[in-house]
Amino acid sequence: MSTQRLTNIPLARYCAFLELAGCNLIRTSGGHDVFARADLLRPIVVQNHITPVPERIVRQGLRALGMSKGDFFDILEGKKEVVRKSPQSKHFEIRSIKK
Repeated sequence: MSTQRLTNIPLARYCAFLELAGCNLIRTSGGHDVFARADLLRPIVVQNHITPVPERIVRQGLRALGMSKGDFFDILEGKKEVVRKSPQSKHFEIRSIKK
């Protein structure tokens, strides 16, 4: 269990996390960035004019990605990475990075 608190996150850091989580920015329209990943049923939408990103929006994104807040901090710190299970697969998994 993570001891770090999930609070409001700067927009640039949250967008960087989404890219590290395997999401792609598919469009920007009307003040919103829309991120998608092959295994997601719905895209993740983030307002690009509000920084920091509210905690509830971060939690919604984590829930859509099927990740915990511990995974969130580990991915940002470079302890874990998100990879496809196989090159043709739509499924992703979280792996620890061995040093």
